Amino acid sequence: MPTDTTAGAPESPVWLSTADAAARIGVTTRTLYRFIDEGRLPAYQFGRVIRVKQSDVDAFIESCRIAPGSLAHLHPEA
Repeated sequence: MPTDTTAGAPESPVWLSTADAAARIGVTTRTLYRFIDEGRLPAYQFGRVIRVKQSDVDAFIESCRIAPGSLAHLHPEA
């Protein structure tokens, strides 16, 4: 009976290029590099290549969610 050697093993991360990560977020690569430099988005450098984990990009997107009622200053009552 064959056994599944991946059972219980952590999944390998899905790596994105900076261009793919920027496109997923909807910003330019320059803005993505600023997010990385500011420490807002974790990134990894392998030699000369910078990669971002898809799960970190998804978490970053969720962290940017706007709370309902927090934009009242943009539309003041007359």
